[in-house]
Amino acid sequence: MERPIAIGAQDFEWLRTNHGFYIDKTDFIREWWNSRDAVTLITRPRRFGKTLNISMLKCFFSNQYQNRGELFEGLDIWTDDTLRKLQGTWPVVFVTFAGVKGATFEDTLIGIKKQLFMIILDFSHLKSSDRLSEEEKESLSGLTEKMSNTDAAYALNLLSRLLFKHYGKKVLIFLDEYDTPLQEAWIHGYWDELVAFTRTMFNNTFKTNPYLERAVLTGITRVSRESIFSDLNNLEVVTTTSDKYAACFGFTEEETFAAMDERKFSEADKRQVREWYDGFTFGCVTDIYNPWSMTNYFDKRKIDTYWANSSSNSLVGKLLRQGTPEIKSLFETLLNGGTITVPVDEQIVFNQLDDNPAAIWSLLLASGYLKVVSAMMLPEAVGQKTRRMYALTLTNLEVHCMFENMIQNWFAQTDGLTDFVRAMIQGDVRDMSRYLNDIMITTMSSFDGGRNASSKLPENFYHGLVLGLLAGHSAAYQIRSNRESGYGRYDVVMEPKKAGDPGVIMEFKVFDQLDDEKSLEDTAANAVKQIEEKKYDTDLLFRGIPKNRIYKYGIAFRGKECLIRKG
Repeated sequence: MERPIAIGAQDFEWLRTNHGFYIDKTDFIREWWNSRDAVTLITRPRRFGKTLNISMLKCFFSNQYQNRGELFEGLDIWTDDTLRKLQGTWPVVFVTFAGVKGATFEDTLIGIKKQLFMIILDFSHLKSSDRLSEEEKESLSGLTEKMSNTDAAYALNLLSRLLFKHYGKKVLIFLDEYDTPLQEAWIHGYWDELVAFTRTMFNNTFKTNPYLERAVLTGITRVSRESIFSDLNNLEVVTTTSDKYAACFGFTEEETFAAMDERKFSEADKRQVREWYDGFTFGCVTDIYNPWSMTNYFDKRKIDTYWANSSSNSLVGKLLRQGTPEIKSLFETLLNGGTITVPVDEQIVFNQLDDNPAAIWSLLLASGYLKVVSAMMLPEAVGQKTRRMYALTLTNLEVHCMFENMIQNWFAQTDGLTDFVRAMIQGDVRDMSRYLNDIMITTMSSFDGGRNASSKLPENFYHGLVLGLLAGHSAAYQIRSNRESGYGRYDVVMEPKKAGDPGVIMEFKVFDQLDDEKSLEDTAANAVKQIEEKKYDTDLLFRGIPKNRIYKYGIAFRGKECLIRKG
């Protein structure tokens, strides 16, 4: 009999009580408990079952679920007689920061305090405990939604102490989506304030808490130890490249296809599902499928970008929009189905993302948009330490579609997008200039990263703007940037995939009076001259494109103005 699917259900008790569709991940309980790690941080992409697994831990260990063994009957964990005896025997504190997404530091603290207060309400019976002093009960009563920042930072430490005194056992603490507020802090500009508060809170909760037995934290990213974990030398970190718990989050291919057999899907359906949704790799386990897309597919029985559409992807979008030409060039390789080899540091330092362009690959890997093809260790320099390099590619077809749609949507508000590309391949400089000027005027403020749209904007800003306009045309053109050809490195080349279509070479220059340029016309002329002198058409000629079918454009920029000259 088909088990009903409840899309988005993340409560283990509800799923089991209502006999909903559930893939058995209870071996995670055994693996985690037997590891004996004091504090475990597990990072996985969004919608990969982190919340459901933490809810499962709560239902198994919490004394609030004493004598609720029926929730686990028929599951793997219930065959372990030793662990069965632990069910419902521990005081457990479950915290989630999933909904804490404030635009300001003050709003975020309000959200955190509300979460803490709701937890306190779950333990209101402590106020009548004969094992607590009146002072302790009064301290607990003081933890309201209006508690001070200091009280909030110490709240879980205090609650742990009171639970220990009441039950005579140390507590288990499960914190879900610990990094959600931190990502919002970086996006909205209050990173330093939130890091200072979080560091104090985590130190009190997970380091200097004598009443803590064990803890699990989950999130998407591994925020650097220096940021908020500087005092936690007892932290076991499990990332997407770790072998530990590799099969505990997401659906393995065996689990996915077994669920498809239960619902009478065909072999052809399995092949299509593999093409669209396979590709996630955790540690040594390959062929992982994301639960969100799979449950939606099982329910609706049609292919769609379910996982990709379940988030605004604002953080990733911001980094790509503001990325250097090198990053955009590497991303073109990914969109064209290629593999890039880049350094990856799994400790995300959010406040360094602007200054460390390569950090975007770490974020994309942690977020599930990239997968590891292979890894290697390379020396940074003679006599210095080595660094880990990863060969990365886009995870699957769903992710590929997501990024193509993302790039197209950045420019959706501009009517001239299609007309600009059409004019380019028709050699119509007048219309190209008109359309590009319109685009710059209407979108400049959206893509300048908060900087002034002055004449001092760097060349790579305009380079990135034009690449964004071209990214949605990879079906007809192979788009490359910053590659060697002839005697130098061109800015952008569009190589046609269809015989007879023209090739395009673009060189960008920003007006600079120090170069003895008196006008944008001079700047554009110098750009065309560089294309000719450096013989940037060498590669296109080698690929058989006639010289008269190669359009050469020098594009000059000054603030929100541009001028295009054809060679």
